Amino acid sequence: MKKTISLSIIFSFIALLLVLQLLPREAIAATDPKQRIFDYANLLTVEEKDNLEIVANQYSAESETDIVILTTNDTQGKDIIPYMQDFYDEQGLGYDKKHGNTAILTLDMKNREVYLAGFYLAEEYLSDGRLDQIRNKITPDLSAANYYDAFTTFIETSSKYMRISPWINPELFIFKLWFQILAPIAIAAIIVGTMAFHSSGRVTVNDRTYLNTAQVMNRKDRYIRTTVTKQRKPSDNNKGGGGGFGGGGTSGGGHSHSGSRGSF
Repeated sequence: MKKTISLSIIFSFIALLLVLQLLPREAIAATDPKQRIFDYANLLTVEEKDNLEIVANQYSAESETDIVILTTNDTQGKDIIPYMQDFYDEQGLGYDKKHGNTAILTLDMKNREVYLAGFYLAEEYLSDGRLDQIRNKITPDLSAANYYDAFTTFIETSSKYMRISPWINPELFIFKLWFQILAPIAIAAIIVGTMAFHSSGRVTVNDRTYLNTAQVMNRKDRYIRTTVTKQRKPSDNNKGGGGGFGGGGTSGGGHSHSGSRGSF
């Protein structure tokens, strides 16, 4: 009984430690009042905008990248990409310096277009492909006018991707919360199971102990053959495509960036 209780305590302690190690750490919010939400299209309530400023401030500090939201009803006759580029140049966006690390979501409400871009370090960590992944995540919420949710997802996912090496797929299951919870529990179970095995007596009974005793018969199954049936795979002549187009570029000020463009 005492051994069972002690093993349970050890199991719980190890599981707790591993969970704490693998779960994402809370970011320490920066104290600067820097604006990162530019909602010129008035899509957000005052409360939503204030909350997003806090979220953007927190995750920008965590990834050392300015994460910015820009919405407009009027791109001043420009395409969405040069509009975003001019905004970046004029505002001097950047986390620790002007024209520095920046991830920006631009929403053109007049033409129902969205463009995501990454400058400097974010150009590497938020490549065109990764920005496509983020845009695919937020497009359903944009189409449903759930702008607060879409912007929150952009901020959180951009920060997450910024902390994963560029050559790794950020959507691998090892980065999912369920895996981060189950993995330490499984590891702890293996450790405790190994400890329990070594602390118990060795089992000396095997499959031959009672063979030919009390008229126990030794039987074997003999493999004869395997039959394989082949079937032609139907061709897919109606493959769907995404709504994305465009990529990165360079601003008038000479700052290159990655990009992903789509409609909603």
